[in-house]
Amino acid sequence: MQAVEQESPTLRSSRRRDRMEAWTARAIDANDFADYRDGIVHEWLRTLTTLAVVLVPLFFILDYFVMPAVLLPRFAVYRFISTVLALAQFLVVRNTRPSRISFLHGYFISLQVGGIIALMTVDLGGFNSTYYAGLTLVVIGVNLLMPWRATHTAINAIGIIAMYVVFNVIAGKPFDQAKLTNNLFFLCSTAVLAVSINHVRYNLIEKEFSLLVKLKKARDALWGEMELAKRIQTALLPQRKGGIRGFESAVTMLPAREVGGDYYDIIETDQGDRWVAIGDVAGHGVDSGLIMMMAQASIMTVIKGNPTAQPIDVLSTTNSVIKEDIGRLGSNHYMTMMVVKLEDDGMIVAGHHQDVLVYRSALSSVSAIPTKGTWLGITDRIEAFLEVKRIEIADNDVALFFTDGVTEGANAAGEMYGQERLQRVFAQNADLPVEKALERILDEVRSFQVDQADDMTLILLKKIPRDQAKKPRGGGDA
Repeated sequence: MQAVEQESPTLRSSRRRDRMEAWTARAIDANDFADYRDGIVHEWLRTLTTLAVVLVPLFFILDYFVMPAVLLPRFAVYRFISTVLALAQFLVVRNTRPSRISFLHGYFISLQVGGIIALMTVDLGGFNSTYYAGLTLVVIGVNLLMPWRATHTAINAIGIIAMYVVFNVIAGKPFDQAKLTNNLFFLCSTAVLAVSINHVRYNLIEKEFSLLVKLKKARDALWGEMELAKRIQTALLPQRKGGIRGFESAVTMLPAREVGGDYYDIIETDQGDRWVAIGDVAGHGVDSGLIMMMAQASIMTVIKGNPTAQPIDVLSTTNSVIKEDIGRLGSNHYMTMMVVKLEDDGMIVAGHHQDVLVYRSALSSVSAIPTKGTWLGITDRIEAFLEVKRIEIADNDVALFFTDGVTEGANAAGEMYGQERLQRVFAQNADLPVEKALERILDEVRSFQVDQADDMTLILLKKIPRDQAKKPRGGGDA
């Protein structure tokens, strides 16, 4: 027979916490305060019963030093019975779920613990005994650990005081009227304080629940807006599968949040011009995503409106738009951007961004071509800062474009992934079909990172040999 693996205390605690969080979430979703309150009551009962199991027998140590020796056997029995009852109650609470009757456990523990203390006052001289002070601990301990209505607090305290009075009246021992008055005054005062505190606390719990419900509604509304923004951004990204004339392509963009600040586009115009653009807005989130969409709209306008446009023209116009829009937004964002115009045997590249990695199929090696320029949105005119490069592309060569979220992702030790690793894994997989190669590269990057802290975008473009190239698609943007 296989041994049954026992669940560790940590795992049990974690599962219990998860169950309570799920219970709370359901209550908030359903706007059901009663369920929310019952969950809190049940959770605090675990603490209350645990304290009873620990403190009831612990007080026997005090009994040993201050009580008459003749009473110690009887008090030991009292405390043993009370401890067993508390332990049984703890197990019941631990293994049951919150319900409308969970609060009854509060009454039970008050009756059984308060009852033994009341019996002990009888044995110690009745109303003249100062041991009634133990009942004030029960009134305070139970009622301040039970997040229930003030009505329950009052009933519970009255029940504890009633046991004290009834047991001692039945015992009929002589007593000093002044001492009885003093004892009852302090017990009743403790009850009044407990009722007052629980009245305020219960109202705070109701307000807390109301705020949590409002917060959930606000969060759901915000989440809906974020999902809409994400759908809009996704819809604006290229949907073309398989590439453009003369090139196969594979692309992925993984936002760090619901809305990303990375930008890419693959465009083929009606005139047959082919463009690739990639950029990265500083930061990520809704505002970065908004700037990204502004840049995309500007680039599309220039490329489609000016058939003779070159990468510098695209960047210059986009910079003017971004600079003005960022000023209107009162934002301090900026954007890296690289624009590539594809030719049959090369690429014209301009803009400031990450290096372009090119796999030379004939050499089975990867070279890094740096870009030179400046950020968009910083200065009014950027033409003087830009450098145009032409990169030769032979058949079966593959170009990799990426954003810094890929290379700056860190592992558990804080070490960044880096461009060297990216070049190595690119070289190892560049001969594969572009979709498969991109998948391998992405798996490597994601397995290295602990958490994705920034948006990640990767574009692979593979030059198709002329004898294998498909006929033109007839134009259209991606």
